[in-house]
Amino acid sequence: MIVIVFGVSGAGKTTIGKLLADELGWRFYEADDFHSQANIEKMRRGIPLTDEDRWPWLDSLREQIKRCIAPDANAVLACSALKRAYREHLRVSEEVKFVFLRGDCALIANQLRQRRNHFMNPALLRSQFADLEEPELDEHVLTIELGRTPKELVEEIKTKLHLANRH
Repeated sequence: MIVIVFGVSGAGKTTIGKLLADELGWRFYEADDFHSQANIEKMRRGIPLTDEDRWPWLDSLREQIKRCIAPDANAVLACSALKRAYREHLRVSEEVKFVFLRGDCALIANQLRQRRNHFMNPALLRSQFADLEEPELDEHVLTIELGRTPKELVEEIKTKLHLANRH
């Protein structure tokens, strides 16, 4: 199984994803590690990525997901996956589960201000919310409301996805 933790920049995808992977004994992947240097430079300069920028990145993430599913290697992937089309592209099988970290702009802006050593320019948060297509019911996405501790959020994810005993 692959659990994709998604949301806008600063929502806590990496924090929640790493904690979930650690507790389950699963592999963790950071989608930012799959970006091209050109994409990273654009984001560092505060220039929003376009769909054209994102598709090669999404293709490489899709291939990584396939590699994890093939040997039945469980993993957690932290990825923005802001648009429905992106999520559909990454859902390579029923073994891919999505968890949406939902929070309002003020809450996430506050979390972003506390983050250090990340290339994402905080000024891009508004563009992230503009691009965000919140999941529809037919996408079968678990939505988690932010505003609690990472540990509490991870416990909710494990319970709702029935992951407590899955290693």
